[in-house]
Order: sequence, then C-alpha cells, then structure tokens
Amino acid sequence: MPLLVEGRRVQLPQSATDLVRAHPLLEERARLLRGQSVQQVGPQGLLYVQQRELAVTSPKDGSISILGSDDATTCHIVVLRHTGNGATCLTHCDGSDTKAEVPLIMNSIKSFSDHAQCGRLEVHLVGGFSDDRQLSQKLTHQLLSEFDRQDDDIHLMTLCVTELNDREENENHFPIIYGIAVNVKTAEIYRASFQDRGPEEELRAARALTGGPMVSIYDAKTEQLRIGPYSWVPFPHVDFWLQQDDKQILELLLSSHLPQRNKIKKPTMHDVLGKDYFGYPASSPPLSSTPMTFWEITPISFIRPQLWAEEIPPPAPEVGK
Repeated sequence: MPLLVEGRRVQLPQSATDLVRAHPLLEERARLLRGQSVQQVGPQGLLYVQQRELAVTSPKDGSISILGSDDATTCHIVVLRHTGNGATCLTHCDGSDTKAEVPLIMNSIKSFSDHAQCGRLEVHLVGGFSDDRQLSQKLTHQLLSEFDRQDDDIHLMTLCVTELNDREENENHFPIIYGIAVNVKTAEIYRASFQDRGPEEELRAARALTGGPMVSIYDAKTEQLRIGPYSWVPFPHVDFWLQQDDKQILELLLSSHLPQRNKIKKPTMHDVLGKDYFGYPASSPPLSSTPMTFWEITPISFIRPQLWAEEIPPPAPEVGK
C-alpha cells in the first residue's frame, strides 16, 4: 500500500523540497518544528536510542514516557506511531541497510499493537542536511521509497530532512535539528538534546562503530532494556588509530565533516581497537545502584528503569538464558 499525505498517494521519486511544495501542510509542520527551541531532556522516564537502534513502547509503559535521540547529521531519526493504541517506535537510521531496517520498524509496531482495529500508522522523518557527499539526500530517498513499499498504509506526517533541515554559515552547511524526542503518552514530537545517553553509552556506540546491524533494544512487556551480548573481530591498524587525536578520528570515520559530539569517543575507540576480541557476555555481573541512578543492571544483563524510591528485585533468569 502507498505512503500517503492527507490521504493522497505520494509520488516518488522526488526531492524533499518538491514533496513539501506539493503538500503545503508538510512544509508548515517542518517550519514549526525548525522554529522550536531545543528542550533539554533529563533522564527520568527517558529511553535514549543510539545510532542503529530502535525502541518501541506505548502509553501503558510504567517506566518509559519519552523516546529520544540526537547527534544526527546525515542520519535521520524516524518515529512511527499507531494512533489507535499509541504504540510508538523511534529509531536512528544511518543508511547502512535501509531496506532491511524499515521492515524491522514496521514489525516492531505491528507485533506490539496487536492489530488494533481503529487508528492508523503515522511516520515522522527528521534529520540530515545538504552535505557535500549527498548522504542525507540518499537516505531520505531510501526511507521514503521503503515506507512506500510496505503492505500497510502509512501516513507521512512530518518531513524535516536534508535541504528542509539545512542552514548555511560561512559557506558551510549544517543541520538545524540534531535531535528530537517523542512523548509516548501525548504523541508530542519536539526538538531535544540529552545529557544522559546511557546506559552503557560507549559500549552501544562501539557496536555501531564496528558495523553492527540495527537492533531492537527494549522489551515493553517486561519494561527491560537489553545491552548485548556484542562481539567484534580484530580491528586492522590498531596502533595507528590509537595514536590519532579526536579531530582526526572524527574527520576519518564520520559520515560528514561535522563534529558529532558523542558518536566517537576515545574510550570507545580503546574498547574496540585495543583488544583483539571484545564481547559483552549475557552473564555479566550486576552493578550496584541507588534510587537516583534510574537504571539497574540485573544478573542476566537486562537493564530496566528503576522506580525512584522502590527497590525492585531482578527477575529470575529464564531457562537457557
């Protein structure tokens, strides 16, 4: 079934600019989103989604009320929501395998929504800019095309991508919006930045750095987030990479010239490059926690939002886990 705007089939391929010109409501929504001030989102109720991760939950979730991601330059942040029951998925796409990732996004909502009879699927695309290598433009085209190929009707609600999310300064181009958050309970989407990108921010970044595919990180039924197990093979030219400063690493490894603050960090590089083999075992020991740390790690490497003043015993390990 087609990708729709105001009930009309989207004609593809066409640029984001041409698409919003054909649908003025999209242009107005993009303008309003760009004009928002950036909200600083704290850790309470937040599930932060890193590059090549997706998370899905609903308003019934007792632990998570906000899904968010940032540091997107050429990357796009995608929000897919079912209006019937509020099931919401947020993911951070980098174009590594869009053809496989869009079905993952769709299936995460379908399995969670339990085929609600009322309501519809709505998608929001934010991110990218007019980069020299046209990576953003390519990703925009891939996402629109893949959503258009899905079996279900999908209503395009927000398109603030590539040239629609671009500003120019001293003959250099930059994104206007780097990050967004969605309130799962109210469906509000807004510009956002995040001080807390955990848990296990560097480990999760290392998985993406070493070429890991997109993964679903959250089980809304148990309200648990799983980290790993991850593993990677020896990285070539280890000594060379460990001798480089942060600026050189950014220039050589990132998808654009922009300083993506948290994509690459020296501790992450040391974790990946300084070991012949690294894995995150499923039997990792639990970490201590206090009521204000918000996350606790259980003996089976599940990480769950902790209620602020209530101690919750970890669940018993399943057989074979």
